[in-house]
Amino acid sequence: MEEVEVPCYFLCPISLDMMRDPVTIPSGITYDRDGIERWLFTAGTCPLTKQPVPAGCDPTPNHTLRRLIQSWCALHGVERVPTPKPPTDRARVAALVSRIAAASRSLVTAAQQEVLDALRELRDVVAETQSERSRMLVAAVPGAVDVLAAVLAASSATKPSSSSESAVTSVADAALEIMSSLQPLSEQCLARVANTEHQLLVDALVAALQRPNPASRARAALLLQNVTDAMPSSRLASLPEQVFGELVQLIRDKVSKPATKAALHVLAGTTAWGRNRVKAVDAGAVAVLVDTLCDGPQRRACELALGALDRLCGCAEGRAALVAHGAGVAAVGTKALRVSEVATDKAVRVLRSVARHAATAAVVQEMAQTGVVGTLCVVAQSDQYGDRTRDRARETLRMHARAWRTSPCLHRDLQAIYPSC
Repeated sequence: MEEVEVPCYFLCPISLDMMRDPVTIPSGITYDRDGIERWLFTAGTCPLTKQPVPAGCDPTPNHTLRRLIQSWCALHGVERVPTPKPPTDRARVAALVSRIAAASRSLVTAAQQEVLDALRELRDVVAETQSERSRMLVAAVPGAVDVLAAVLAASSATKPSSSSESAVTSVADAALEIMSSLQPLSEQCLARVANTEHQLLVDALVAALQRPNPASRARAALLLQNVTDAMPSSRLASLPEQVFGELVQLIRDKVSKPATKAALHVLAGTTAWGRNRVKAVDAGAVAVLVDTLCDGPQRRACELALGALDRLCGCAEGRAALVAHGAGVAAVGTKALRVSEVATDKAVRVLRSVARHAATAAVVQEMAQTGVVGTLCVVAQSDQYGDRTRDRARETLRMHARAWRTSPCLHRDLQAIYPSC
């Protein structure tokens, strides 16, 4: 069949595809709704004229142009563009947010059902056919994310009676589901939420991690990752012990790969401070991280697990837990090669910490017998890795070269690096 040329005025200036739902913005230019709303969500100006577009502007449907497009499609035998579903009204979303805010000021029994009904209606908005547009719309409504975070935080602060406990849990789960579906949120929005609702929000996420519902646990882990990324270091350094206990349990339960990655990310990011390191070690983080490495995780999960171990080996308790694990040193050494340059660097850092601060005679012998020393020799002599990584490997080998040079399989490699050995 001969190709039919589409008239240029039927094409969206952004996507250059035929418009399905043409709308006009205040500059007078018509675009496809999906394209212009994505653009305005980040830019706030008309793509062609560069004129500013007011925040919260709802583009006007161009019904005449849509009918012309549909008639042209029917005339030329082109698959007809379906009539678009009426888009979610911004005013409706704002009204729902106001309802939730008003009713959630006190999560007493009378208000719980009102909050839950409004949350469910808002969840339906997010889950509409044009879900991506709906998510952007909800996230863009002023105060929407703040209200959801406040509801989630209030649910953890409320001490429900036995009759209302399930209602409070339902409210928390609904707010958590909506917030998770709005990801990724802007850094400014996350920072604001993390600053204003910090402690109560963390408590609510810990409570969600403790529930038997795998979906709620996974959403809580993903949201906790985003919230901790936005927290100031002064607050990160004082996270409660329960956070680390629930993260460790989540990794151990293997709820889902995204949830495991989120938990590993939080462990790696929050253990830069000594108090958090000890809390994580006491929660059993070292053992679960070693087990994760032994399970052969994907590249990113492996990098995160090694990064968390690197942080935990910055304290004596973490190093003691690693060398006490039957497969600890060997698992780290195994992942030092064949994963990525980042994984190699993290693994070498862990091994250097062990060799410097926890190298008993038994540990030194274990490093030779399990192939760790041979791995360090490969890293030290390979141009594949960065200078700092190679220097750390050489430094680690130098620490116990006298003990390792008696091994026949290592003697030649060590001689190549240190002829005096």
